[in-house]
Amino acid sequence: MVGPNFKKPAAPVAGGYTTSPLSATSSAANVADGEAQHFIRKIDIPGEWWAVFRSQPLNDLIERSLGANHDIKAAQAALKVARENVLAQRGAFYPTVSGTFSASRHKTSQEISPATASGALYYSLYTPQVSVSYVPDVFGLNRRTVESLQAQADQASFALIASYITLSSNVVAAAIQEASLRAQIDTTRQLIANSSNLVQVVRNQLAKHAATQADLAAQESQLAQLTATLPPLLKQLAQQRDLLTALSGGFPNQELAEKFELADLRLPRELPVSLPSRLVEQRPDVRQAEENMHSASALIGVAVANRFPSFNLTGDAGTMALTAAKMFSAGAGFWDLGASVTQPIFQGGTLLHRERAARAAYVEAAEQYRTAVVTAFQNVADTLNALQHDADALKSTAAAADAAKVTLDLTRRQMEMGGVGETSQLALLNAQQTYQQALLNLIQARANRYADTAALFQALGGGWWNRADFARND
Repeated sequence: MVGPNFKKPAAPVAGGYTTSPLSATSSAANVADGEAQHFIRKIDIPGEWWAVFRSQPLNDLIERSLGANHDIKAAQAALKVARENVLAQRGAFYPTVSGTFSASRHKTSQEISPATASGALYYSLYTPQVSVSYVPDVFGLNRRTVESLQAQADQASFALIASYITLSSNVVAAAIQEASLRAQIDTTRQLIANSSNLVQVVRNQLAKHAATQADLAAQESQLAQLTATLPPLLKQLAQQRDLLTALSGGFPNQELAEKFELADLRLPRELPVSLPSRLVEQRPDVRQAEENMHSASALIGVAVANRFPSFNLTGDAGTMALTAAKMFSAGAGFWDLGASVTQPIFQGGTLLHRERAARAAYVEAAEQYRTAVVTAFQNVADTLNALQHDADALKSTAAAADAAKVTLDLTRRQMEMGGVGETSQLALLNAQQTYQQALLNLIQARANRYADTAALFQALGGGWWNRADFARND
């Protein structure tokens, strides 16, 4: 075959993902999801990687989404289209055979010789015929075309895998966000209840002339501000539920059976870190880019082969008779054989420039592949760094929440004992605001650890090679 033979790109030479060696994340004592996470190279990624969070509702929702999501079904159809195109092109390796039958009525001019042996001017003609045509693939034009289409089919296969991984990751991320919002809503409601109790305390003290109207107004303002933060959280939760419903192929008016709470999720303590040399094999987007290179390489061969001679072999066999009854009688048959060769001589530079365009397209595909590899390594590095900082952030926010709780309790106790004044009232308001923000920061820090853990599994390829329905694509 003319044109270059595709060579699989070598794995990048990289000893790791980060500039410093990986170590276990920090831990936070006496706080939910404060366990240290360890990075282990020997752990393979399971095909159902989301099971590491040990949430049956999450498992059920993802499996339902994978079977009902319309983007997945569209990717499956695209893969079928690509595979059928390969099979269609492979038909060019075989001869084409066609059968025809024609029947006609004729009249010959009296001024010329009659067309029939009997000399009749009026006659009918019946012609059944079989035609065979074959184009030998001398320079590999068809083989390179099939090679390009097969690479496109493999590309569509990895696009389907990428759709599965993206969908499962999006469902996990949305479920974690829902759990975070529920925790923030519960905390905000508790804070509103506490603030309402403080308003009542100040009112009681105002009745006893132990507080001023300004003290009551300040506390009521704090309660109003706190209450105003609840509707946006409820709106986000409703939108998150709509997103999960859409991801699972449903409509917003269909209530999901699954509900997610941070307390129902478990943070995995051991996380896989694939070898850098394996990452390019595991990432479906990198494999897509590789197959795009393969297709572009084969198309160079197609462009080159179009500049070489093409050959065609033909043959016809049939019968011809004046009556239908004599179509298959002795002496009515005919046949012919033919061969032709076509060599492009002058095309105004069309074929030359198409070849140059094909070579440039290969260079473009190669650079896109390198970009995909760099992006894959960046994704893994980003998630590894995020996990390290997430643990530190949780430890800090937990300490801040504990300190804010102590301050608020002491200030509230002092106020309930009747020590209300301008200074103590301001201290109480500050303590409330600090504690409120500390609790919300703690919830978000917990959710970040879950979200970035899921992002690591996605960045490493999502374990598709351990799923029976995808392993054959490896």
